[in-house]
Amino acid sequence: MAEKNSLAMALKTVRKARGLSQEAFSDVSSRTYLSSLERDLKSPTLNKLAELCEVMEIHPMTLLALAYGGDAKGVDLLVERVRREIAELKDTSDTM
Repeated sequence: MAEKNSLAMALKTVRKARGLSQEAFSDVSSRTYLSSLERDLKSPTLNKLAELCEVMEIHPMTLLALAYGGDAKGVDLLVERVRREIAELKDTSDTM
């Protein structure tokens, strides 16, 4: 399970890795809102998360994988789990 601050930390980590300031998100978010997200004071909607990821030029699933997986090994394990779960759900829906 993810730590409480995982999404907040992942968001800040990716933003900084991309060399973006909080002001770079001004078309989709205020600086104060982004700061609140990065300090885990607020949680974004899926639509807002997609907008933020668009600014950072990453897929929202990448950000979520970093939030839940943590390091590279954790992300690999998470991606494999998601693949298995999707396959199971697909198999179940095909038999209905």
